[in-house]
Amino acid sequence: MSTEKIPSPASASSSSSSTTSSNYEVSKGFNGLDKVILRDARGSSAEVYLYGGQVTSWKNDQAEELLFLSSKAIFKPPKAIRGGIPLCFPQFSNLGPLDSHGFARNRFWTIDDNPPPFPTNTSSKAFVDLILKPSEDDIKIWPHSFEFRLRVALGPGGELMLTSRIRNTNNDGKPFSFTFAYHTYFSVSDISEVRVEGLETLDYLDNLQKRKRFTEQGDALTFESEVDRIYLSTPTKIAILDHEKKRTFVLRKDGLPDSVVWNPWDKKAKSMPDFGDDEYKHMLCVEAAAIEKPITLKPGEEWKGRLELSTVPSSYRSGQLDPRKVIHGS
Repeated sequence: MSTEKIPSPASASSSSSSTTSSNYEVSKGFNGLDKVILRDARGSSAEVYLYGGQVTSWKNDQAEELLFLSSKAIFKPPKAIRGGIPLCFPQFSNLGPLDSHGFARNRFWTIDDNPPPFPTNTSSKAFVDLILKPSEDDIKIWPHSFEFRLRVALGPGGELMLTSRIRNTNNDGKPFSFTFAYHTYFSVSDISEVRVEGLETLDYLDNLQKRKRFTEQGDALTFESEVDRIYLSTPTKIAILDHEKKRTFVLRKDGLPDSVVWNPWDKKAKSMPDFGDDEYKHMLCVEAAAIEKPITLKPGEEWKGRLELSTVPSSYRSGQLDPRKVIHGS
């Protein structure tokens, strides 16, 4: 079991008992919650809590943490975990009748050691398959039957890959629609030194102005105040350049046309009990999402949405001057 260095919420405890399989290790995390630990041969690692099906840690082969997890994160159901990669399903934000971001992020998921065939182009041996099905209480608030399968994998170069498969299993013949996001919190050195490339010239909905529609004017997105935007019809590849750490995150996505960019800045950070007052300086959410046009599935139909995160030296550019490179480049 790996040593926990982040965060230390009140009453958090870690147990040393664990079970292993050929692909992963199951261990006790904060407050006795089960977590899955993935490790690849080169030393990269990831941790996934069964509560929320939520990735809470992704480290490179130098054991550097690449995701942000608040020091005040509350690992106590039904509270969602602040940081890592929460799953927003079946509703993003407050765009619907459910509680904000839906219920998948505060339900207990199950390890699925016998998932249906999973076409994949990676030779990764470090992966785990999780599944979520609705409880009776879930069906009362969202009256649909579904199977949500999630595979979390580490690629041969330390990439973090999440693949979601959501199937309509309704017996009443009814379709359902949902919105979705991988609510990824990246760890950055200093938000004022970070730039995001790949979203220039695109339209976005500004959540700070009642979702009014604007067009991005800058040649890259930089940060000097609160940002909460839904970018529409975004390329399959987005880059987050961290000048101080000389590191660039590359986000590749499939089946997820939109992208959310969020940083709460100082005033909102102070209003969140599970978020440190100054932690906004060291995080940035860039989320692969399907929001503007909800996904609709007929009974028996399945949707797949994939996210791949990797890091490269900061000399990397996403190809902002040639949009074709952003979309088709390697």
